[in-house]
Amino acid sequence: MNDTGRSVGPARGSFKLPLERVLVVHDEIDLPFGEIRTRLGGGLAGHNGLKSLERELGSTEFMRVRVGVGRPSSTDPEIVTGYVLGRWRQPKAEVGELIEHGVAAVERMLAGELE
Repeated sequence: MNDTGRSVGPARGSFKLPLERVLVVHDEIDLPFGEIRTRLGGGLAGHNGLKSLERELGSTEFMRVRVGVGRPSSTDPEIVTGYVLGRWRQPKAEVGELIEHGVAAVERMLAGELE
């Protein structure tokens, strides 16, 4: 996940996609669990996957669907990593709802609706 740019960069080149047609769905610990936000471009907020994308794509000006997963109570990098990459702590129904909202946000972005 932290090296996602290594796949996205060559795929973008193979499909000859302009950068603004690349859409990335990613976890966002700075948003509460279940909150979804969309944007074009923006900062990296220390997100290693986004850093990899910027490195390979040469820019941060791609579409994003930011999926709120919440933040653990610690800032220790190992705890944060375990939190983000570990099992869901929320009930299955809440995770399902999060996925549904994420899919709807992707569909809106593909339809040209930036929020």
